[in-house]
Amino acid sequence: MAPARRIPQATVARLPLYLRALDEIAAEREATISSETLAARAGVNAAQVRKDLSYLGSYGTRGVGYDVAYLVMQINRQLGLGEAHRVGIIGAGRLGQALAGYGGLPARGFEVVAAFDNDPGKIATSIGSVTITSVSTMPDVLRRERVVVAVITTPASAAQSVADLAIEAGVRSILNFAPTTVSVPRGVAIRQVDLGIELQILSFYQEHQIGARARRPEADAARRPEADAARRPEADAAPVAG
Repeated sequence: MAPARRIPQATVARLPLYLRALDEIAAEREATISSETLAARAGVNAAQVRKDLSYLGSYGTRGVGYDVAYLVMQINRQLGLGEAHRVGIIGAGRLGQALAGYGGLPARGFEVVAAFDNDPGKIATSIGSVTITSVSTMPDVLRRERVVVAVITTPASAAQSVADLAIEAGVRSILNFAPTTVSVPRGVAIRQVDLGIELQILSFYQEHQIGARARRPEADAARRPEADAARRPEADAAPVAG
């Protein structure tokens, strides 16, 4: 087996896709998987799969493919999913409540252990298995609950301040859903997820690719009478009076 190398950021972003596909394959009781099948499940090409997995030191077996259980173990190890990561959700609005109640997090190695809001009507109520506490108590609660990942679902105006409080409490990984860019110091990992931006990107493809293909038949139909007229023989023209 070749030694593992430094894994590029783009490859890291694809590892969860492979892991999800492998979990599906494992549920189907398949012991091995080819790079072609894994690529189709993950939405990439087979050459990319082989290159990405080579960074894990796993090249598979020619004619057999990859051992599913072993590959799951390797990817879990690289992603640091050997033990549950404790998560705090900051902002108990609809999105925060949906995330707290999402049953897929524990299976993927994450446990929601704290939730925060500044709305008096929400404080001391429960979402999922946790009780919402005030943002003013957040640093103490984050430390006590040993939270390692903070998920921000606040309005944009509050995102930076709550991120600063989380970092002050020792959190070094942040997932930001607020529609604004949050700045963090060196040594803190952050992922920014703006649903509005994702929809705007889809709008671009809708307009310039999908929409263009949909408009093409209409344009062709509109041009057809002109083309037919241009091809009509002179004999079809009305006779000139003598």
